Amino acid sequence: MKTLARGRDKAEILRRVRQLRADSVRRWGRMSADQMVCHLTDACRMALGGKQVSPGTARLQRTLIKWMALYLPRPWPPGLLTRPEIEQGIGGTPPGDFAADVAELERWLELVASQPRDFRWPVHPIFGRMSHREWLRWGYLHADHHLRQFGV
Repeated sequence: MKTLARGRDKAEILRRVRQLRADSVRRWGRMSADQMVCHLTDACRMALGGKQVSPGTARLQRTLIKWMALYLPRPWPPGLLTRPEIEQGIGGTPPGDFAADVAELERWLELVASQPRDFRWPVHPIFGRMSHREWLRWGYLHADHHLRQFGV
């Protein structure tokens, strides 16, 4: 299972982020490439407790859906919903300069990946309490999902 905890998996995500272009064409969804970069950065901020996101969870999401999302060996499908605070056009950080936004995303991905095992992760707004291992797995899968959205 790929995870931001593993150096080669983190390097893969960072390499793919660097392959993005401001004019990269999406395969699904509504976000542009620059909006997606800001969305991923907002998600990293959320993961480290720097961006408050409203809960949108029920027992099914905290158990079965969480297990399926983190452990089934298949990519996340298009069309997954997000919380309004990190959704572009609603509460998400708007894009600025593309190169600066990419550099900021790289910095936040590194921060998420470098947290110690005893880091006190916040409650995920959909999946509820998650372990260090689960947060780093989620980080990889979330980035992979959106990078695939743009063909990288």
